[in-house]
Amino acid sequence: MTSSRRRAKIVKSLRMTGGVASVRDLAERLQVSESTIRRDLTLLDRDGELIRTYGGAALSLRASAEAAAEEAVTEDPFAVAASHDMAMKEAMAIRAAELVADDSVVVLDIGTSTSLIARHLRGRPVTVITSNLAVLDELRDDDTVRLVMLGGVLRRNYQSLVGSLTETALRQISADLLFLSCTGVRAGGHVVDDMAVEAPIKQAMIEVADRVVLVAAETKFPGTGSLRLCSLSDVDVLVTTAGADPRTLDLCRQAGGKVITA
Repeated sequence: MTSSRRRAKIVKSLRMTGGVASVRDLAERLQVSESTIRRDLTLLDRDGELIRTYGGAALSLRASAEAAAEEAVTEDPFAVAASHDMAMKEAMAIRAAELVADDSVVVLDIGTSTSLIARHLRGRPVTVITSNLAVLDELRDDDTVRLVMLGGVLRRNYQSLVGSLTETALRQISADLLFLSCTGVRAGGHVVDDMAVEAPIKQAMIEVADRVVLVAAETKFPGTGSLRLCSLSDVDVLVTTAGADPRTLDLCRQAGGKVITA
């Protein structure tokens, strides 16, 4: 790999991880030495492509603006996404919240359905862990719920925290349940997403939870997305709506998962 191509990959990698990354992470991703990454970061900092930080780098204002512009083209703002299919999301949120036992540790994923689940957990003696700012808005004034916010870089367009800081925080977590969102469930059973910056966070959440509950309305079958999060065989419970593809639901059942139709 040429040095110019490697530096382009560094900038691309920063965009995919919420705008920040450590030298170690970049070295592992690009399969080069940390000293090589440090030299590249120094040159990219000089050219204004990024900002050199202690132990890593962050996107420059220019590069962050370019990334935000690209993202805005492919993703609706949170408020717009939240307004879609409200009746289905509310029905699924009610059924999902019923799965939570008192004193559980629950991870709520980025997304609009999970913020509704948070609403139905109000007043419950549970611990909620999230990087979803909409969940914070739902639970910030609830004295019963113990709310843990993961750190990270703010994605204003979608009201979430992402990046290597979020992933690092998740490595310290052990949870009973994860409520996972996605942009699609393919006919072959792959659960996918279409936002590269969110996929690593979702994958890390799957790893730290004892049980995974996928919340996916019928519109997510097959939905969209090319980034594989997991397979239906990794899902313990699927909460969906009546119009979901029955053959795909059977795949979940055959793998040992429970299907709940809201």
